[in-house]
Amino acid sequence: MLWFSRVRSAVADAGGVMPARRRNALLVADLQDIPFWRRAAPAVLALLIVSLADFLSGQDRYLAPLMVVVPSVASLTLKPRELLGVCAVAFLALLGLSNHDQVVDLRDGRFLYGAMVSFVTLTVFSAMVAELRMRRAAAFAAVSSVAEAAQRALLRQPEPTVGPLRLAVRYVSAADAGRIGGDLYSVLDTPHGTRLIVGDVRGKGLGAVQTAAVVLGAFREAAYDEKRLGSVAARIEASVARHAPDGEFTTALFGEFREPGSVQLLHFGHVPPIQVGRDGRVAVLEAAEPWVPLGLGSLTPGEPEPLNVPFDTGDVLVLCTDGVIEARHHRTGEFYPLAERVGPLVRGADRSLAELESAVGRVYADLLVHTGGELNDDALLMLVCRDDRADREKRLTPGREDRRDPADDGAAPADAGTAPRP
Repeated sequence: MLWFSRVRSAVADAGGVMPARRRNALLVADLQDIPFWRRAAPAVLALLIVSLADFLSGQDRYLAPLMVVVPSVASLTLKPRELLGVCAVAFLALLGLSNHDQVVDLRDGRFLYGAMVSFVTLTVFSAMVAELRMRRAAAFAAVSSVAEAAQRALLRQPEPTVGPLRLAVRYVSAADAGRIGGDLYSVLDTPHGTRLIVGDVRGKGLGAVQTAAVVLGAFREAAYDEKRLGSVAARIEASVARHAPDGEFTTALFGEFREPGSVQLLHFGHVPPIQVGRDGRVAVLEAAEPWVPLGLGSLTPGEPEPLNVPFDTGDVLVLCTDGVIEARHHRTGEFYPLAERVGPLVRGADRSLAELESAVGRVYADLLVHTGGELNDDALLMLVCRDDRADREKRLTPGREDRRDPADDGAAPADAGTAPRP
């Protein structure tokens, strides 16, 4: 187990998962988060069934050797020491049943070989199986810890407020066997406005991680350097073409919040965002002309036309990946109707950060109800609204590149300690 300790230490040194999270991963992987009495229940139930069957069948039927099922069942859920304890009780029960059936002579082969030797041998092998199971669970927990650390390093959780925006994010990876999902997002306050990206890399695993790292790294550089949002996308396209594995592509949606009251969007084959007004009205912001994902730009010359949409205080922008809209109903198999459900769930979420966070929680809970509690793909939900206090400060700050609103001339800047206006 020394190698496992070293792996866990390396993850912790890299700023990965907290020790408690690593312990929880191991407990869940090996069922050790379940109380002992529940894990021991199957083996104890088998013990009781064999004992009852032998007792009720009378002394002329010798069913005590069936007690060998107890070690086998115990090896599935118990630790080796716990298994030995349960098997010791089963061994005493075996002796009692043998005495009841008057089969206690060591020279009797039914007793010596059919019961005693078989039970002890199977107990030893079952303890070995339990130890092997625990080591495999520890290896799985180590892989899961490393995967989670890599995911956290790649996807830096944005602050609840970035520039003039309030944000609430739910990202859930449905990765199995320690695989890492390919959903990505980032929000940056730059000299050219607050810019964001939401994307989904084709596939999973290390290839998807490499492509996501290329996309996010290029975005975090280009978003500060390029004045046009289309130029940001072009820089990322070039980086993906140079550094991403062959055949990998990424659907993406770019957003730029520069001027108060509007947002500029660029679609690269991604799920269109949904705009929810304060009254709950829903508008799906489809691109006028669909464009190819990042990494396939060589197939189509030019670049997509930006979509400029009014986006005022009170509006909420709902961004997601296909893991949300393609989540199937647990009985009918229908896709999750996000556009139909999201209006009432998000309405009025712009009033505060707490309301926005509560709203994204409601949408995610509704998604889980639709799927029956499980997701088969990574799912990213992001809610974005304007912080009107931040908007006012931005317009009134001298020396900013952004244009001041003449209607606010002469108005005093909002106090930095004032709570957001509901």
